[in-house]
Amino acid sequence: MSTSVAENVQPPKGKPKWLRVKLPTGKKYTQLRGLVDKYNLHTICTSGSCPNMGECWGEGTATFMILGNVCTRSCGFCGVKTGRPESVDWAEPEKVARSIKIMNIKHAVLTSVDRDDLKDMGSIIWAETVKAVRRMNPETTLETLIPDFQGIESHLDRILEVAPEVISHNMETVKRLTREVRIQAKYERSLEVLNYLKKNGANRTKSGIMLGLGEEEHEVITTMEDLRRADVDVVTIGQYLQPSKKHLPVKQFILPEQFKKYEEIGLEMGFRHVESGALVRSSYKAHKHIH
Repeated sequence: MSTSVAENVQPPKGKPKWLRVKLPTGKKYTQLRGLVDKYNLHTICTSGSCPNMGECWGEGTATFMILGNVCTRSCGFCGVKTGRPESVDWAEPEKVARSIKIMNIKHAVLTSVDRDDLKDMGSIIWAETVKAVRRMNPETTLETLIPDFQGIESHLDRILEVAPEVISHNMETVKRLTREVRIQAKYERSLEVLNYLKKNGANRTKSGIMLGLGEEEHEVITTMEDLRRADVDVVTIGQYLQPSKKHLPVKQFILPEQFKKYEEIGLEMGFRHVESGALVRSSYKAHKHIH
């Protein structure tokens, strides 16, 4: 590549101007915010203070996390608490479905913590949640942003059986940094999960990576090539931001032109959609990815 990644990054000395966002506004956002507060609904959008919340909510998209808020894994980038999770709430599928109905969500993204403590890795609740959303919200389309379920095919089959419009699983980072960034995950296993899903009937598969953890341009491109070989349809690329001082530091801020370059490279590779930008997160413009 003619442009080296060093030319298109900025050392982390304060947040750059392109990472500053306006407070969400608009009639649809205000309406949904009121419903979330009134009914005590739980969305990743609010709990994660997502910078795109106003835009997504304005388009009728929201993200919900299931299986509690304590993860069995301790990834260096993630702000979710790590520890011993609480017991499974078998009423959760109906609660999520009801939240989606109250908010009148057109496209819902479901995600979860890792539940390596459970024999089924949480896959049964996953499937039951999709079924409940379908029953209560037959017009709502779905994306499931799933863990790797340790690559166990019977757990992945439960997701395939309920046939969400999009099944996502994030790579998060390049191969060299995987052990540091995603301590209990494996780069090759994530690729195998994505490939298995596509080979066994997934309508649309998707994955995401974060930049700014010390990766080099050629490593990002190699990861994108690996995803295409796994027949992944959609890729999202965004800037990593440190949730707290306990988490991995930001090594560099990627310039907007570098994100644009990755978008162009990805489209040339044959991805159906490439969302690449500093503020892009996994569910950004998710409603477009079903087409």
